[in-house]
Amino acid sequence: MQRPTVSLFLGLILCIGLLDPATTPAVSDQPTASQSGPKEDAPLPLYQPPKKLTPRARVGGGLRGTDGSDPVLVALVPDHVGLTAKKSPVLNWFLSKPTTYPLKFTLIDIRSVKPLHEGPIPTPDHAGVQSIDLNDWNLALEPDVQYRWYISAIRNPDSPSQDLVAGGVIERCEFSACLVEMEVDLSCDRQSVLRNAMRGFWYDAMACLCQLIDSNPADQALRRQRASLLNQIGLSTVAQWDLRSIPAPVR
Repeated sequence: MQRPTVSLFLGLILCIGLLDPATTPAVSDQPTASQSGPKEDAPLPLYQPPKKLTPRARVGGGLRGTDGSDPVLVALVPDHVGLTAKKSPVLNWFLSKPTTYPLKFTLIDIRSVKPLHEGPIPTPDHAGVQSIDLNDWNLALEPDVQYRWYISAIRNPDSPSQDLVAGGVIERCEFSACLVEMEVDLSCDRQSVLRNAMRGFWYDAMACLCQLIDSNPADQALRRQRASLLNQIGLSTVAQWDLRSIPAPVR
């Protein structure tokens, strides 16, 4: 009749043994968020377009035709005029596969027929997201002026109509309006990406996010943030490609 009591007593001893400090890992030994990588629940940016929209501002987009021999170029921009607070912003675009085609960058002030700048750029040796820094050519945007920009892959130098082209439209807001009225964040970190996307500064949010990813290519949280922004502007196929290409963490 005493067997249940004995069993209960033995079970209690066993539990105490399992909780012995000598055999229980300390809290500091447990994996933390910083040890196991970025948090899975990192907030995703929400892009709020400016109130003044110009439809059909993006040239190219989507990855149709990537099974062929030609690459696909995609400007990582919304299909309306995107805002920046910087005089010489960074423009981002996507290359679906490596190519030997010469590449050309063109920047056009919409008030003029003649390009503000047109010239060759280095052909990337890898697929993925690429950057154009206007500061490299000492190019500065005037405030409240719209500029069209294009990346062209030259398939046939004698026939420009065969070029593969992607591009978008950018506008810089006047500095005091950006800083005071629209509260742009001039820094570049994870929080500034969220703030600038919410305040409509597409180019600044995307350029900073791409810069952070270049410095931390295996950071899945940053990749998910970029994919979220791309999905919001209709570039879901590029977003999926980007997520699939996340490098494995170095151990």
